[in-house]
Amino acid sequence: MKAIRYVSLILLTPIVAFAVEVCQVTSPMATISIPHVAKAPELNTDPHSKTWSRASSAWIEKDCSQQLDYPKLKTEVRAFWTDSDLYLLFISPYDQLNLWLPADNSKDRLKLWDRDVVEFFLGDDWTDINHYREFEIAPTGDWVDLAIDLNKQKYEANWNSGWQRLGRIDETNHVWYAVARVPLKSVSEQPVKPGTKWRGNLYRIDGLGEDPQRHFMCWQPTCVVKRDANHVPEHFGTLIFTK
Repeated sequence: MKAIRYVSLILLTPIVAFAVEVCQVTSPMATISIPHVAKAPELNTDPHSKTWSRASSAWIEKDCSQQLDYPKLKTEVRAFWTDSDLYLLFISPYDQLNLWLPADNSKDRLKLWDRDVVEFFLGDDWTDINHYREFEIAPTGDWVDLAIDLNKQKYEANWNSGWQRLGRIDETNHVWYAVARVPLKSVSEQPVKPGTKWRGNLYRIDGLGEDPQRHFMCWQPTCVVKRDANHVPEHFGTLIFTK
């Protein structure tokens, strides 16, 4: 079975073989309520800082397509929003890191998904669900943001969201952190207010070696085979912006 990644129309990622039974998507799918914070705080990777004290949490623990859990890699994702931005923090325990070196945070890094990375896909269109945005951050702070249109098989790396992001590795405690501040207008032309709902999913890719040995983890498992296990918008979860 295969997990396929594209930029433009170019095949980038090798194929993932399924070793166990494929999972089944059941309702209700994953939902996270994201609280509003009035004053925009400093973006930082410290989960104990005041910045993240009012954030809500979601968890990435399950394989995207197989009936597998990865409790040792259980990843917390914290989120809140301001009038202008969505803030996200990923807290990722690890055993060994698989990195692109040397790091280069100066521009989009394609094929970031071939090493350790966290990802999130966001979209506001509930009619054309094949249109959304993709964001990725590596432990080194390397990044890529993409405008996705599955109808045209377009994965536009030249698109620029204007986001900010940081990565940090805590070697002592074997945890790495990634944070993002995403302009709301980069995802939606419509004003975000309490009650607004976006479609989305949260991901983590972890592990050494080729894809069959790596861990492909989803907040909302997508449970598909013979296609990319991440780009499955019909199986995205829901982000609800609250007061």
